[in-house]
Amino acid sequence: MRSLSATLLFAPFASAVSQPYLWKNVKIGGGGGFVPDLIFNPTQKGLVYARTDIGGAYRMNPNASWTPLLDWVDNAHWDYWGCDALATDPVDPARLYLAAGMYTNSYDPNNGTILISADYGSTWSKSPLSFKVGGNMPSRGMGERLAVDPNSNNILYFGARSGHGLWKSTDYGTTWTNVRNFPSVGTYAPDPSDPTGYESDLTGLAFVTFDSTSGAKGSPTPRIFVGVANVGSDNIFMTEDAGETWRAIPCQNNTYLPHKGILSPAEKVLYISESNRSGPYDGALGAVWKYNITSGVWTDITPVLGSSLTFAFGGLAVDLQRPGTIMVAALNSWWPDGQIFRSNDGGATWSPLWSWIAYPELARWYTYSNSLAPWIGPDYTVSTPGLQIGWMMEGLNIDPFDSNHWLYGTGETIYGGYDLTKWDTTHNVTIESLADGVEGTAILGLISPPTGAHLLSAVGDVGGFVHYCLDTPPLVSYTNPTWSTTSDIDFAGNNSSYVVRVGTGSSTTAMQCALSTDDGITWTPDAGAAGLTGGKVALSANGDTVLWATTGSGVMVSTNQANFTTVSSLPSSAIIASDKKNNTVFYAASGSTFYVSTNGGVTFTPSCMLGSSTAPFKIAVNPNVTGDVWVSSNTGLFHSTNSGTSFTAVSCITQAWGIALGAPATKGGCPALFAAANVKGTVGYYRSDDAGSTWVQINDAGHGFANAALNVISGDPRIYGRVYVGTNGRGIWYGDIAADTSTGFKCDIQLQIESSSVVTSQNFKFCFVF
Repeated sequence: MRSLSATLLFAPFASAVSQPYLWKNVKIGGGGGFVPDLIFNPTQKGLVYARTDIGGAYRMNPNASWTPLLDWVDNAHWDYWGCDALATDPVDPARLYLAAGMYTNSYDPNNGTILISADYGSTWSKSPLSFKVGGNMPSRGMGERLAVDPNSNNILYFGARSGHGLWKSTDYGTTWTNVRNFPSVGTYAPDPSDPTGYESDLTGLAFVTFDSTSGAKGSPTPRIFVGVANVGSDNIFMTEDAGETWRAIPCQNNTYLPHKGILSPAEKVLYISESNRSGPYDGALGAVWKYNITSGVWTDITPVLGSSLTFAFGGLAVDLQRPGTIMVAALNSWWPDGQIFRSNDGGATWSPLWSWIAYPELARWYTYSNSLAPWIGPDYTVSTPGLQIGWMMEGLNIDPFDSNHWLYGTGETIYGGYDLTKWDTTHNVTIESLADGVEGTAILGLISPPTGAHLLSAVGDVGGFVHYCLDTPPLVSYTNPTWSTTSDIDFAGNNSSYVVRVGTGSSTTAMQCALSTDDGITWTPDAGAAGLTGGKVALSANGDTVLWATTGSGVMVSTNQANFTTVSSLPSSAIIASDKKNNTVFYAASGSTFYVSTNGGVTFTPSCMLGSSTAPFKIAVNPNVTGDVWVSSNTGLFHSTNSGTSFTAVSCITQAWGIALGAPATKGGCPALFAAANVKGTVGYYRSDDAGSTWVQINDAGHGFANAALNVISGDPRIYGRVYVGTNGRGIWYGDIAADTSTGFKCDIQLQIESSSVVTSQNFKFCFVF
């Protein structure tokens, strides 16, 4: 065998300059991800925030749409998109606090941060913590763990995870000290045997609630309640001297975990929702309790008991305009639907959002609308079993200024309405998807074919879409089959109407590979895909062969929907791609080795070494030229013009992740090359119009896109300069050149662009209607 290490060259490179881009979200609508809580400011009307688990936080606008607050978060601070708690200041409403951090186990190496804003989230300062915060950990729907003292707003408390206990700040969140006299750090872990630490980490503290009726303005609030994740031992604690001493509230029931602790000031009552699990996915038993602060009496006000109780309780709300009116959400009622209960007498009696008539018919006491996100489901109230109300409902709140306005978060969207008091009369409220502006999906794959819709997506939890118009929510997600998560998607280079997608479910319920011959409009399950799932996929140039890097079964190949067979010549870790012109050629990479197949993916042969790479990330192939291949890896960006026989490394790019090719600046020129890369120590998003000789940085300080390693990108082959960025938690973005500016720093090649040939999104708007 010839040496594979002698064919690596280096291309000259000069520093990139910036080029202004216009960035917009591709509108999926509806959110598309878990919204753990929605928080109304109690003193400023109309001020509402939403926190998400992996996509940052939002502020509601006067027209009920939402503005994202953390789009500036870059790769170095990717964990800030995990929002474990949020507090809005009741004294100075412009002040806003977030407990930011993604994981408390090894998935995230960073300690947590308290993000502090004095202007409603427009700008931020940072207060680093000495421990981790888990915005995407179990129990992320509990809370709120972070609270501002309503009498002395320089004081904040934060309930930490992982055994770190209760923390206090007296300088508006700038510095924090451990409250060492607090009695418990929490003993509950969802699964103490989990070797990853994800479910074996201690849940810690669940909520901090100030009693605003105690104390006086300007002095620390004496009475504070703290919920702790303990089962079988005290889990609700209280101080009545502003934290000097703490004690467990006597006579409490500790059968379940407290999730929410909500104060009803006029009643002087603390309401508690509880679950036998930490949530947000689980919970099969639970209770709702009220604690009368004046008498010290606990009362069990659980809405259903006995055999009817097959779920726990999460979201909990009080109506500050109507003392005694409370609501609580089931956590989780998976069948026949989610459930919400309402009481007007402090929990003595309850009415549900639906009830049985006679199986399978339900009396649903609401009118349903999803006009802002049609893909969520049928735009009418269904009468049979099915998850329409929602699941993972941990955030439920009533507007403190308007008893008719309510919001609740689910695992998929934000629901709510503006006629809530009808519940008490006609018992028929309106439920609407009210997540306009919330784009919370995790994007796993993107393609922009040369025909049909400009964009097709592979999306976690909600399947994926054909995006006929980038500024309008799609009507439907993929069907036949319908999966929760599509892990990848690809098209055939010579016949781009041929598309393949793969999912992460079980083939016992539906084949996890599907094919389309009409640009993704309709699909057919691949009959040869039994037993396979997940991973990445590549479709041959003519669309007859599928190469599939599966999860758990290695790399497999199938032609004409025959049963998939193992590609034994590739390691299971290989990344894959197809040549877009030659139907028999596929490419792969693993470690530092690049592989080529010339027999339709049946066998692969090592062809070249990718320097010192140990983790290749993406292979991008020129759609117009056989053998013109780019590879990104943990050590840089590599280019071959001879089908991988040799590669040239782009100097000064020390690491690259997502890469893609798009329309050239001039007809017949080099495709625009887009890369998420580390260029001389700066991680950003870049474009080259001359095969990597010169580069411009196209993202800016307001668009950091968080974790570059988890993002995917695709260039548009029809619109010069357009790129699509799929993020892990903030949906899909598309960027277009904002103005005719510098084309980059000049190297040894003079780049000339004919302005008359440049096409931007300012000239055309593409919407397809079928």
